[in-house]
Amino acid sequence: MALADFDQTDRSRWYFGDLTREQANQLLNEKVDSGTFLVRDSSTMPGEYVLCVREDQRVSHYIINKMITDTGSRFRIGDQDFPDIPSLLNFYKTHYLDTTSLIRPVEKEVIQVIARFDFAGRDPDDLPFRKGEILTVVKKDEEGWWTARNNRGEEGSIPVPYIEVHTEENGIAGVDQEPVPMSSSSTEGPQRPRSLPAYARVVTMRIPNAYDRTALKLEVGDIVCVTATPISGQWEGELNGKTGHFPFTHVQFIEQSDSNPL
Repeated sequence: MALADFDQTDRSRWYFGDLTREQANQLLNEKVDSGTFLVRDSSTMPGEYVLCVREDQRVSHYIINKMITDTGSRFRIGDQDFPDIPSLLNFYKTHYLDTTSLIRPVEKEVIQVIARFDFAGRDPDDLPFRKGEILTVVKKDEEGWWTARNNRGEEGSIPVPYIEVHTEENGIAGVDQEPVPMSSSSTEGPQRPRSLPAYARVVTMRIPNAYDRTALKLEVGDIVCVTATPISGQWEGELNGKTGHFPFTHVQFIEQSDSNPL
């Protein structure tokens, strides 16, 4: 039997959150060794967890029931119960589930992003950052907001339109990753006019999903009357008699001195 090689107390290594059954199967495919595992949220039983394990030629999914008792919570798998999930994982380092014990968590994909703009944060859960700072994605919570970690170990929510995936090509050599205090002179996010509504010229064509009736179709050179600029990056405006939303990256504001942009 192979020896277990993981720290059961390091939740960041084995907990994958709201991963689906199909996604777990893809991660625990035939390329990984028997005994490779992960823990995910149950999609059919809210509040419960699932231990997914590569066992020989299949992936097994074991439900972990969370039980509330007079002394706190306990976690049960089969006929065994434990005070917490790390204790459960530690037990199955030396005991078989069906055909294997737990050997190691499946490797997580590490995604790093680089900031395109300064972001000072608006809420306590936000993670402030500076332009050029490199962050590690912890979780893709929703389309416009992800959870990320900086090099100081601080975590929080970041707006997706303010970052891009970090690669060798777009990496900034010599970026100082030490914390730099935010200042009032920082340029945070895309340039915004002093007042709205304001006119912006389309610089990138956009054809929205046919089922999204609230999105604007943009042609290069179109002039959009921008009416709202929420931090999510999906701005609102009017074009050709239609109101809707569009990504801020597709337009540039026209100089306010231009009294007749049309």
